Amino acid sequence: MADRKAEIRSIIKDTKSLPTLPGIITKLSALAENNKASVNEMARVVSSDQVLSAKVLRLVNSPFYGFSGRVSTISNALILLGVNVVKSLAMSSSIFEMMEKNFLGLWEHSLGCGVAANIIANRLGLPDIEEISTAALLHDIGKVIIKIKLSDDYSELLSLIKEKDICMLDAERELLGSDHAEIGELLARSWFLPEKLIEPIAFHHDVMRSSTQFAKTSVVHVADVLVKCSGFGFSGDDYVPRIQPEAWKKLDLKEALVEEIVAELEDRLVDCRNFSLEIQSGSEA
Repeated sequence: MADRKAEIRSIIKDTKSLPTLPGIITKLSALAENNKASVNEMARVVSSDQVLSAKVLRLVNSPFYGFSGRVSTISNALILLGVNVVKSLAMSSSIFEMMEKNFLGLWEHSLGCGVAANIIANRLGLPDIEEISTAALLHDIGKVIIKIKLSDDYSELLSLIKEKDICMLDAERELLGSDHAEIGELLARSWFLPEKLIEPIAFHHDVMRSSTQFAKTSVVHVADVLVKCSGFGFSGDDYVPRIQPEAWKKLDLKEALVEEIVAELEDRLVDCRNFSLEIQSGSEA
């Protein structure tokens, strides 16, 4: 198993080639750390690639942020969402494109989780709502790496899930000695994403391991469970875990509030379905 972990780490290093135009991301990161840099300067860097700009704007205007159709420029996106979110979307855009074309169920599950996290964070009055939504959108990104880079193992994982009637997470640990949360964390760290995004990706199945982003991680965990309950999208198995008591307590959830969140989520998932259908029809055109 130690050999498998070393193999996975080497794969992650190689996977740095996946994001579109890493040079642009480097420039954006440098400007973000420069107090004198303006939003317009940052926007010009992202906008220098029209394809990348289009991908980021499409994601920003997707249903999970609640800005549908209202963000027309990269400058607006930076002002509304912040540099970290736009940088993460830019880095993730090529992986999302693969999901849209090849792993539609996982793409829809991820979109749904972004929406659910946005609703939960809004209802609870939490700060950094857009970052929480982005963390939820990215939470299963490790599964994409497994499917792309370990395709033979992925087929075995699906067989193991059926054969032993276990969830994807347990199958990954048994077969790979790792899991999609750990692999997602490795990828996020290789991208130098902030802890606000890394911890929810790494610990959405085990919220108590989150040290500095417990509330955000708890929101992503609850969003993941609620979307699996809804049946929207497909994350790799049909198993619906219970909400972990630590997350329930941290967010001070009440049954009545959860019922309200679920009702709003059902309405917003209709928009997600339409957005997904638009993407599919666009791909076929």
